Amino acid sequence: MIDRLHGEIVAAARNPILFTDYAIEDNFEGRFEAVTLHAALVLRRLNAMPRPGPELAQDLIDAVFRHFDIALRETGIGDIAVPKRMKTLAEAFLGRGAAYDRALTSGEEVLAATLARNVYADRTNAIRLSRYVKATDRALETAQLEVFSIGPVPFPEPSAIA
Repeated sequence: MIDRLHGEIVAAARNPILFTDYAIEDNFEGRFEAVTLHAALVLRRLNAMPRPGPELAQDLIDAVFRHFDIALRETGIGDIAVPKRMKTLAEAFLGRGAAYDRALTSGEEVLAATLARNVYADRTNAIRLSRYVKATDRALETAQLEVFSIGPVPFPEPSAIA
């Protein structure tokens, strides 16, 4: 179940439209940002649910980090360097999750600024991405636990967001 949920998050995060029309960089950092963003939105919903939502959220975090570890090793990072890189990724992942959670309750301008800083390193405007994030958050807000258990997770189609 967790592997399926993680797979759906990764599939949504790797939607080519995010890298073409939304201009997220198609490199390790850009893919990390896209996965982190989608995972943070799912985790936000799971943690707001009654049990076993928060437990499922923790299992999902564990799966995300297992896959980050695998991805680092596949890029040629050596065994000695992986723990240091994982610590950096964990801090970034958790920090972004908290920032996105705050920004989602603070309005579109704050959300766009947060996304611009994290996803785009302030290189571009994040208004369209903020609309996609709000649409995703709204879709997840009404999703029941079964959606996360058996799928599909209701990620909106990025091309449908203007």
